[in-house]
Amino acid sequence: MAIRIYNKTSAGRRNSSVNLHVEVTKRQPEKSLLVPQHKKLGRNNHGVITVSSRGGGAKKRYRVIDFRRARLDESATVVGIEYDPNRTCHIALLEFADGQRSYILAPVGLQAGDTLVSASEVADPKPGNAMPLARIPSGLSVHNIELIAGRGGQLCRSAGSYARLTNKEGDWATLVFPSGEIRQISLRCRATVGQVGNLDHQSVRLGKAGRSRHIGRRPHTRGVAKNHHNHPLGGGDGKSKHNRPPASKTGVLSKGGRTRKHDKPSDARIIRRRRSVRYGQLVL
Repeated sequence: MAIRIYNKTSAGRRNSSVNLHVEVTKRQPEKSLLVPQHKKLGRNNHGVITVSSRGGGAKKRYRVIDFRRARLDESATVVGIEYDPNRTCHIALLEFADGQRSYILAPVGLQAGDTLVSASEVADPKPGNAMPLARIPSGLSVHNIELIAGRGGQLCRSAGSYARLTNKEGDWATLVFPSGEIRQISLRCRATVGQVGNLDHQSVRLGKAGRSRHIGRRPHTRGVAKNHHNHPLGGGDGKSKHNRPPASKTGVLSKGGRTRKHDKPSDARIIRRRRSVRYGQLVL
């Protein structure tokens, strides 16, 4: 059992569960791929809080992940599967023939000792192999998908996520994402075959405030509980939201409304947008 539920010996244990990380085979990280990590604490480059209720947490070092899979047509052996405190999924340590090592996102079914390759053309479509979308058979699940060729994987990188490659037409491949969005991506973009591992991540319940503080989440105060000069929803007599849609402290809509001022060029290739609720209105 990958999720452990303890006896209800306290209020914190009553509602909490722990991920045993049974897929992890290597406990110590690769020192050559570790870099210091500066905590943002929810601040931007001016020191202004842009994300509230963030700060503290356990100290951790960043693992350098190879999202580009730039070493083409070179076989690499999986040394082991490791836990990464910076992301929801596990990572796999690869070692090439010349001794160089790199980290990649560990897909479902990948084990220590497996051989992977990042192909420039065609490769065996097994979990962990990367190749252009033009060479991946239709109907397979892919992750770590490039949005622009050569930039590196940007889509489907969290635990359990994947996109379904449905068809190819002209210079474009059509993919269905977990959010329900359907978009076209250039066939020159690269992707990794398989589904991202650590499927049990979504089943974990923190159970108590202390575990939230360990991951850097500080106490959060509801907007309606604040004074009117501290939040748009604050103030008033009684529990009132003032008949306005839920918003952040700066007035940005927080329940699915559009907040982007200018659409990105890649939005032109979206066939069906993901569903969102705009304060009582379903947006397709």
